[in-house]
Amino acid sequence: MNLLQSLEQEEIKKLAALRPTPEFRPGDTLRVSVKVVEGERERVQAFEGVCIARKNSGVNSNFTLRKISYGEGVERIFPLYSPRITQIEVVRRGAVRRAKLYYLRALRGKAARITERGRDSTAAAAVPETGTQEQAA
Repeated sequence: MNLLQSLEQEEIKKLAALRPTPEFRPGDTLRVSVKVVEGERERVQAFEGVCIARKNSGVNSNFTLRKISYGEGVERIFPLYSPRITQIEVVRRGAVRRAKLYYLRALRGKAARITERGRDSTAAAAVPETGTQEQAA
């Protein structure tokens, strides 16, 4: 690893210690709390939308959220390690088979819905593979 990469890794560890980021993928619905400056005042504003893209490139990583506001589609790109972001919360996990969900831009209404992803594999590991749950008990 060269010097630049090692410095970048150190910076990522420092930033991740300040504000932990949850695991999320495209298709997940996120609520991002962002600091907004209005004149002299500073407040926290939530932006909730579907993650349609994620770019992982070290310190420069970012993700794109899309929501419908008053019938108009709004997309916003957030730097993952921005000091303006106070919190990232996963509202629901979506089941998609693409890394970039740009096709959602053309869909309207119920066609733009994303099905919810099932629970993690921890529940499936509790039941043995060779029999049903009644046989295991």
